[in-house]
Formats: sequence, structure tokens, C-alpha cells
Amino acid sequence: MRHSSVRGEGAPAAAAEEISGGGSGASADIPRPREGEGAAGGTEVEARGRRGKRRKVLRWVATGVALTVLGTAGAGYLYYSYLNGNIRTDALNLGDNKLSAPRPNAFGQTPLNILLIGSDARDGEENKALGGAKDAFDGPPLADVQMLVHVSADRSNMSVVSMPRDTLLKMPKCTEANGKVHQASKGLVQTNESLQRGGPGCTVATWQELTGIPIQHFMMIDFKGVVSMADAIGGVPVCVEQNVHSRTRDGKGSGLKLPAGTSNIQGEQALQWLRTRYGFEDGTDIARTHAQHMYMNALAREFRKNAKLSNPVKLNSLAQAAIEAMVVDNGLNKIDKLYDLSMELKKVPTGRITMTTMPWIWSPQDENRVEPKPGEAEELFRMVREDIPLDGKGTQQPGPGASASPGQPGASASAQAPSAPPSRPAGDPAAPPAKIPVMVRNATSGKGGTESKVRNRANEIAALLVSKGFTRAQADNQASGEDTSLVRYASLDQAGDAHAVAAALGLPETAVQRSTDVSGITLFVGKDWRTGTTPAPLPPAPTKAPDSARPLNGDDEKACMKIQPGFTW
Repeated sequence: MRHSSVRGEGAPAAAAEEISGGGSGASADIPRPREGEGAAGGTEVEARGRRGKRRKVLRWVATGVALTVLGTAGAGYLYYSYLNGNIRTDALNLGDNKLSAPRPNAFGQTPLNILLIGSDARDGEENKALGGAKDAFDGPPLADVQMLVHVSADRSNMSVVSMPRDTLLKMPKCTEANGKVHQASKGLVQTNESLQRGGPGCTVATWQELTGIPIQHFMMIDFKGVVSMADAIGGVPVCVEQNVHSRTRDGKGSGLKLPAGTSNIQGEQALQWLRTRYGFEDGTDIARTHAQHMYMNALAREFRKNAKLSNPVKLNSLAQAAIEAMVVDNGLNKIDKLYDLSMELKKVPTGRITMTTMPWIWSPQDENRVEPKPGEAEELFRMVREDIPLDGKGTQQPGPGASASPGQPGASASAQAPSAPPSRPAGDPAAPPAKIPVMVRNATSGKGGTESKVRNRANEIAALLVSKGFTRAQADNQASGEDTSLVRYASLDQAGDAHAVAAALGLPETAVQRSTDVSGITLFVGKDWRTGTTPAPLPPAPTKAPDSARPLNGDDEKACMKIQPGFTW
């Protein structure tokens, strides 16, 4: 049996809590007395006094904080000015590849991309008590939960993509604020180690390198944050098909013990659910991801049903729990910014939330680890880049609750032709073609050598580039294979030149990538361009998430976890 784990039960799934709520957006309506009459029949002066007191109370309740607990429902807002000082922040992106935000759609509306990170940090007494694994106390944390939340430009739908913590991929170069450099990995590294390379900003950089999706914000939470948030929420209904006890004979497992059917969980039991691997489905990290999706959907539905502004004690508890639990990027460093974000998130109905897991294959390098599934993982990423709903329900008009934001770039596939996010850094113009050296590599065999290589292809395309004015282009004899044609470059000062090469050949912007595998601008002529002088056009984008992503709708109240044999009682 594959166990797909590096450190036993170390995944806190805390990020599942991170996006689970916001403000209800409601405010109490107070009848206004008629002119010359008080609220209870008194004088106008008395009425004004009472109204003034009421307005002070309302301002105290409604002036400020929004919580982003599954960012779909919005739970209410309260304001305490001192909470601003308790918001912890970190750098958004520590990588060299600073993708700009996506472009606005035809209506000037902006998508939101937020990376949720669950840290397994075992620092502090509370985290140590909850985290187990004493050998990891005070050690470097792992990003054991990573979920990208994409809110469409028209706010009509939300897509969530989870990456299993055991995914192997290449890590980009990350530079900390103090100047410490973590060089790009030479081989494949487990994705949850990104947090150890300077902090959440390196996790964001890793996602951008893999997906080409510009990420505007991140939120990170740890063990104690999951428990405090779950307690403040008041419980979430979850379902198991059989009695389950997540405990192996040698003592591993989350300790979760639930009877068959639906149970309302909160506090430490919620943490156990989100961390459970042994006992769910096949006992792998993939099963844990599916359980997290069920929890998040149920959490969103609970907020819609139960969270009300009229319960200030509960909302205050939730506000404080959220602020104390989170680390966010500098763009969310104020209560009003969190509030504004939650107001956008709450516009999405739960029936238009789609939870998915990145399509994967077992890694040829390590049979207990996974890698992005060729083709289907990129299809899912492309749908997010181009703002295509994962549930197959495209939109043609701006959503009724969406607000235009022409000053913030974004994209909506329903409103404009599919386009990729620009990745050329601002202020990096291209040199004249004759001054740009280009190496051309024959990669027509495809990844894994799926087809025989087309002879002399590198020389043919090098000659094509020369005819277009790139007189320093020449063939590179190194062996490689790519499914699609790409232009890779090594350093930021080559980005503008790399884009110029792609544009001259008619390649899309997504074909331009920064890479440590090349020393200069290198064109990889892939399997998609085996003949002719014009690269094959991009195939139409998918209109629905692939089945391998295990899409789960936010309104699916019948979802129930299957139980692994041997873990029932």
C-alpha cells in the first residue's frame, strides 16, 4: 500500500479554516422617527440623543473587521481598532518571477487568486500539545496544506485547487528580506518544503512557477488557529460511511473517532478531521485532501445558514480567533482590507463553489510521492488562468454583485478571448532582434520520448528565426522533449528578449518561462510543432474540470467519506 507521507500525520489542513467566512454584509435597520417626534413619542431633542447613541453602537458593531473564514459566506463584521496591531504579515512572493495580476475582463472586473497555507509549525505550547510528533518540536515548519482559491472576475463562481503535500516539483530561487538566498532546486523537491525556504512567500513563488497563475494574496494558519477558529464557529457537520478510528497499531493517526453518519465537529476534533489520513479512503494524502474539501463546503453552508450580525459575542470571538490565527501578506495588513476581501468572497453562492485536487500520477522517482499529471493538471491550471468556471457553467454577463475594478488587472474567459497572464517584468524592453542570442533545441519527441524526434528540426527553426532578424539564433544539440513549444530564459534581464522571440514566432505568453535549466534564451521546439513554419494554435480550453480532479460542488450535502478497511470500530 502506498502511504504518501513524509512525516506521518503532519498535515494540519489549517488552510481549510482560513477561507471559511467573512462578513454577512447585513446591518441593523433602525426606524427613523418622524420630524418633531422621538422614537418612543418623546421630543425631537430626546429622539436625536437616542439616535446618536444608537449610531455610536452601530458604528462600534459595523465599522470594520471582516473575517475570511471560507470566503464564500461571510459571517458578520465587528471592529476593534487594536486588532490591526495583531495582524501578522509576511512577504507575498520571494521568487524572482513576479507575475503581474491578471488582466481585467471586458467589464473591468477582477479575479482574485488567494493561496491558503496550512503550517504544521510545532512551536509554542499550544501547537506542541496539538501537533504530536515530538521529534518535530521547534523544527522548521512544512506547508502541509496548500489550496489556491480563485474567485471569478464577475464573482459568480469560485474554484479551489488543492495540491497534495507529497507532490514533487522543482523549487524556484527564493530570496528572504534579509538577503539570504535559497537557490533553485536542481531536482524534484516535495512541495511542502517550500515554507522552509524563507516563508510563505516561497510557497507562493512555487505555485506561480508551476501554474503561471498570478497570486494576489496568501493566508497561513497553524494548529492552534484551526482549533480556536473551529470553536468560535460552533461546529461543522461531517459524514463518514462507517464508524472510523484513525489509529494504527503502532500509534500513528490523527486519533479521530466518529460513528457512522453525520457528526458535528469543532475544536480539536475538527483539527483531527482535517489531519486524518489513516482511515479515509486509501490512507493516502489524497484522501485527506478530499476530506478537507468536504469540511470546507460544509463550513460555507453553515455560515450561510447560521451566522448573523445579531450575535455580537460569537462574532467577536470569531474575529479575534481569525486575527490571532492568521499570517497574511502585506496587502491584507489592515482590518478594512480583510473586510473588503470578505465582501468580495461572500458574493459567490455555495452552489457555484467547486473544490478540486490537482490531477496527479505516482512519481517515477518515488512510488510514495506524486507529480502533476501531464496534460490534465495543466488543463486545470489553464482554466483558472483564463477564469473559466470549473463546474462547466460559463457566464456571459457580469454578475449582479460584481463591482468593476478597472485599476486592477484581471481576466474573465467568458467576457474575452482566452489569454494568459503577462509575465514580462515592467521596464524590461526587448533588444533589437539582431542582438538577441537564441539557442534552438529539438524537443519534438515530447516529454518521455512519446514520439520519434523530427530530424533537423532545430536547424530549420533556427533558420526561420534568422529570416525574422534574429541573426544570432543557432541550433542546440542537447537532447530534450516537450509536449508544447516553449521559450525559456535564465535571468530577469532576459525576460523582454524572450517575449520578443515568442511574439515573432506566434507563441503565446504562457510559452515564456524563467528556468534554471538554461543559461540563456532557449527555444524548445515541441511535439506540437513538428512541421511547418507556424506553431500549432492552442487547442480550445476545457469547459469543465477533468474528472481526475475529483470536483466537489459546494451544495453537495450528501458527500460522505469512505472508510479504509481496518479502521472501523
